[in-house]
Amino acid sequence: MLTLRIWDLPTRLFHWLLALCLVGLVITGNVGGNAMVWHFRFGYVVFSLLLFRVLWGLMGGHWSRWSSLPLGFSSLRRYLQGRGQASDLAGHNPLGAWSVLAMLFFLSLQVGTGLISDDEIANMGPLSSSVSGAWVSAATHWHKHWGKLLLILLVLIHLLAIAWYSWRKRQALVQAMWHGDKVLQNPVLATVDSSRTRWIALALMALAATAVAFVVLPGS
Repeated sequence: MLTLRIWDLPTRLFHWLLALCLVGLVITGNVGGNAMVWHFRFGYVVFSLLLFRVLWGLMGGHWSRWSSLPLGFSSLRRYLQGRGQASDLAGHNPLGAWSVLAMLFFLSLQVGTGLISDDEIANMGPLSSSVSGAWVSAATHWHKHWGKLLLILLVLIHLLAIAWYSWRKRQALVQAMWHGDKVLQNPVLATVDSSRTRWIALALMALAATAVAFVVLPGS
């Protein structure tokens, strides 16, 4: 058995910050009123995190890169037939890879619709005045109803999958995403998680936050 670094620190921080923001978004969105100020703030943080994750998927540690995701149909079929390779147990397995893409896609859609939503009472997205009323109406409906419900469903499926892998396959997925290491039977390429890569991640996060500020701040 080998203990290898799989998830670099920036990926782990992204994961847990995103989880906290999603909890905050659900709570503030349901409370409404003055809590909507924080709903917008959480949304902007998620926007920044998503931009960072896109960049980190190109420059991050090996198992955090888009190129490491086993998205091919042959990989999915092999995994479902119980013939997974060593890489399927190291990073995201084929099912997990597709669930990651689904989560990121619908999160991006939720952020995008939030930017142009308008509840016609007290809250409007920073870009709602830049699109037509039809687009605002459609975006608001999606953001407040189907988009929110779909994301909650995806999160529940994600949690159930983690519980199933922990119970049936004895894979400590939560612990690995906390400290970054996995105990594996077969050697695989360990991810690079050095001070240099962490500084690069910090610079990319600053770049993503600056881009979000440019989009959402008045007069930008």
